[in-house]
Amino acid sequence: MKKKILSKLFYNLDLYAFKNRIKYIDSKPYPHIVIKNFFNSNFLNEVLNEFPNLQKIKSSSNYNNQNEIKFANNNKRNFKKNTKLIFKYLNSKEFLNFIQILSSIEEKLLPDTYLSGGGLHEIKKGGILKVHTDFNKHPFKNLDRRINVLIYLNKNWKKKYGGDLELWNKNMKKCVAKVSPIFNTMVIFSTNDFTNHGHPNPLKCLNNMSRKSIATYYFSKGRPNQEVTKISKKNTTKFKNREGKSNDVLVKNEYVKDLLRNLTIYQNIKKFEKKYLRTGKSKKKRKN
Repeated sequence: MKKKILSKLFYNLDLYAFKNRIKYIDSKPYPHIVIKNFFNSNFLNEVLNEFPNLQKIKSSSNYNNQNEIKFANNNKRNFKKNTKLIFKYLNSKEFLNFIQILSSIEEKLLPDTYLSGGGLHEIKKGGILKVHTDFNKHPFKNLDRRINVLIYLNKNWKKKYGGDLELWNKNMKKCVAKVSPIFNTMVIFSTNDFTNHGHPNPLKCLNNMSRKSIATYYFSKGRPNQEVTKISKKNTTKFKNREGKSNDVLVKNEYVKDLLRNLTIYQNIKKFEKKYLRTGKSKKKRKN
């Protein structure tokens, strides 16, 4: 599977991870790395060819508000052969070991086979994803979100189209790093309550184009206390205003919800909802 999926330069992943872990840890504004041509270009091209128009799939999530205008789909039934294969690899022991070494995270990293919040992402012309921090707990498992992996699938992407991933500093005063979403670019970064990121400016690509990406997230049982806010240990996505733009995002008061998210009964309800109600698997009782 490795030879089909990876570029020859990355056959020895452990060696690459050991050589680049200091670079990863020292990157600003927070630990991250940008890796180009990680995947075999022919294989990734097949994945791109399989990428569906998410807007036309009923099971896709359609976000259309001041903070985000995008489509997402994590339903594996909509994935074709090579798309399933790349997600299988991203959740493999080999890749997990790679990001474990690269990130130097002490707690054992675990994959998310549910692809919660991940999967296929698509943003069309005019779309946005304002700067934010991610939910820090798995929706229905007691696991801490630690690593984001994003893979871009956009060929012939021009700078004037925008869509750069922006990494902002902790106090939202400055964008410190940008990543162009061009084909076969992979971004790996640590995620916590202070790792601000997004692409806040409307996409300016052609009408027949879109910003396509693959997203997978990795979790652990426990994390350093300094990585989460003191208000709540379980937060949802938090959108934030950029410096000088006071009305940049719609800020919701999630204080009560954040408190509820820490209750076991709330977590069990959400787990049941995800497993049965949202997937349409709930069974009606037969009438005798």
